[in-house]
Amino acid sequence: MEKYFNKHFSLISFLFIPIIYFWDPNWIEFFGVQPYWPLFWLLPWSMIYGSIDGLIVGLFLGLVLDSITPESGFTQIPGLVICGIWFGKLSFSSNKIISHFRYGFICSIASFFCGTLYFSQILIKNFSVDGIYLYFPSLSNIFSNVFVTGLFAPLFCSILLSLFRRSKGRYMIFDLKKVNI
Repeated sequence: MEKYFNKHFSLISFLFIPIIYFWDPNWIEFFGVQPYWPLFWLLPWSMIYGSIDGLIVGLFLGLVLDSITPESGFTQIPGLVICGIWFGKLSFSSNKIISHFRYGFICSIASFFCGTLYFSQILIKNFSVDGIYLYFPSLSNIFSNVFVTGLFAPLFCSILLSLFRRSKGRYMIFDLKKVNI
């Protein structure tokens, strides 16, 4: 069982993202806003496997999250793809304390970026001169999301990074080097 878990850890942990997204644990909230869960998985995975794999996994992650919320009409794909590329360009730090704070800072910036992209889609779709001020209170949701994501990112990202490092090379979701394109 342990060998199976080690072999498929990336895939199993990837499948937990929509589960946590729907589960919506209320004990990890700030003003009723949850952290942006996909970034906790995408940051360590992209740091290990690189920008190209980060782009592909960001795309798949966006597709999965968009497919479980089809009625919204807005997409999370652009933010996750750009964050996957950006996270893949980051390197590891030798100082563990600095790297833990760095995870929080990086995830906060990425959460702000993804939240702003999503908010701009809402503004563009519902643009009217009279009602544009109705959407500005949702900026507090973006900043609450940034705070909660940055607060919990060091915990989740460091755990996932150590687990992904342990299984790197031997067991991967995608092995692009074996595919002949």
